[in-house]
Amino acid sequence: MSIRIGIYGYGNLGKGVELAIGQNSDMTLVGVFTRRDPSSVKTLTGAPVYHVDDAIKMKNDIDVMILCGGSATDLPHQTPELSQYFNVIDSFDTHAKIPVHVENVDKVCKESGKITIVSVGWDPGLFSLARIYAGAVLPNGSDYTFWGRGVSQGHSDAIRRIEGVKNAKQYTVPVPSTLERVRKGENPTLTTREKHTRECYVVAYDGADKERIEKEIKTMPNYFADYDTTVHFISEEELIRDHGGIPHGGVVIRNGKTGMGQMNNHTIEFSLKLDSNPEFTSSVLVCYARAAYRLGKEGVSGCKTVFDIPPVYLSPLDRNELMATLL
Repeated sequence: MSIRIGIYGYGNLGKGVELAIGQNSDMTLVGVFTRRDPSSVKTLTGAPVYHVDDAIKMKNDIDVMILCGGSATDLPHQTPELSQYFNVIDSFDTHAKIPVHVENVDKVCKESGKITIVSVGWDPGLFSLARIYAGAVLPNGSDYTFWGRGVSQGHSDAIRRIEGVKNAKQYTVPVPSTLERVRKGENPTLTTREKHTRECYVVAYDGADKERIEKEIKTMPNYFADYDTTVHFISEEELIRDHGGIPHGGVVIRNGKTGMGQMNNHTIEFSLKLDSNPEFTSSVLVCYARAAYRLGKEGVSGCKTVFDIPPVYLSPLDRNELMATLL
C-alpha cells in the first residue's frame, strides 16, 4: 500500500518534499496545504493545492503530514495542533527548545493516539545521530561540530531586514586551521569566533549608506557580533549569478582514547556536502515519514525524535533485504 503524504507549507522545504516523494515508489502525494489562495499556487509536479483550513477535513486521506514551516513561529503551534489529527513529521531546529517542544507535542499525541517525529533533518537529525553513536563508542572523548561552507537562511534574512539592503546571502564558513587542529586530535577548547567565520554578500539600494549597513551587520547581537565577519557589496546580477543556490553541509568529529592508560587515539568523522540544503533536508523528512507510518501501523504513539527510531523503519527495503545487502 502506498503511503499517503500531505505537505503543510509550500516554500523551499515543501517543494523539496514534493520532489523527494517522487523518488520513493512507496509514497503518494495527496496534496499541498497553504495559507495562500490555493488558486495562486502552482506545484512543481501538478499536485493539488488546498487551503490549510481544509486539512482537518482530509484527515482520513493522509497517513503522514509533513510540516514545512519555520521553527520560530510556525512549528511550535502547528505541530501540536496537527498531531491531534495526523501522524506528523517536523524539522523544528531551535536546539535549546527541543525538549519543551517534545513535551508539548507528546501530550497531544498521547491523547490522539498519533505518532509525531520532531526535529528531523541533518542538524538536528543526522548530525545528532552521528554524535550519539560516536559518544557511545568513544565515551572518553570530545565532540566538535562545524557547519558550512553554506548559506544560512536565517542570517541572510537578518541582513535583508537592515534598512538600505535590497538582497543578501550569508555563508557560514569553518575556520580551516581550527578544523585541522581538531582532525589532528589536539582537542582544543574553542570559542565561537575560533570555530566559524561569516561571509556576507549584500546588494544595497542606490544611495544607501554602505558604511552604516556594514557596521550594523558586524555588530548585530546573536548573529554576527561574536564572529569575524566579512561584508562584500555586490550587484544584484552578481548575487543571482554567483550566489543563487542554497548549498550547505558540515562535519561532526569525535576524538577519543581507548586502551590501558588511554594511549590509543581514534577519530570518528561524519560529513555532508549539500548542493541544496532544503532538498536534502526534505529527503530526510520523507524517509522519517515512512518510519512514522510503519510505527503508527504497529500502534506506537507519542512524540519521538531521531534517537527513538530504529534504522530498519527508514528504508524502503525490508529487514531481510537490508541484512543481505547492507549488513
